[in-house]
Amino acid sequence: MDKYIDAIKKRVCTICADSDEDGFCTLTDNEKCAVEIFLPRIIRVVHESANRENMDLLYIELKEKVCTECKTRMVNGNCYLRKDSNCSLDRYFSLIVDTIQRVDAGLAF
Repeated sequence: MDKYIDAIKKRVCTICADSDEDGFCTLTDNEKCAVEIFLPRIIRVVHESANRENMDLLYIELKEKVCTECKTRMVNGNCYLRKDSNCSLDRYFSLIVDTIQRVDAGLAF
């Protein structure tokens, strides 16, 4: 798991809108990053999905298997964070998947 966390921190956290100029997270104790909370589940979805080569289908699958567990998701399936482009998982989805796949391929960051 550490290799995924390190790679995500290098590739995603450093450019995240919720980080400072040094790449450190600026979220408060009352806020949590969806990527941080759900990273093990995100990795599992990417690894187990038959859709791992199709980003559109993988995105749908991820929303079904990860977003359904998020506390910001409403009963009707909408998410106020995603709607406002404030969900880090949604905002950096393709970069997160690419990072996981690169780690799996043994590529260093």
